[in-house]
Amino acid sequence: MRITVNGEQKTFRKDLTIALLISKYRLKKESVAVELNHKIIKKADYEKSILRDNDRVEIVHFVGGG
Repeated sequence: MRITVNGEQKTFRKDLTIALLISKYRLKKESVAVELNHKIIKKADYEKSILRDNDRVEIVHFVGGG
């Protein structure tokens, strides 16, 4: 299955959820925002949001600092 993640086309296995995608990138769901096909996805829906071929995902990772 091909998915575009942050502008780069990637190949993944089927039955991939947003939660699994986030973990593949070693990110924590508490520190990211995810847009799927131009729609913001609620953190509560990451586990049940199944990605499909040709989906477009944007992941924004928040970084603290001072």
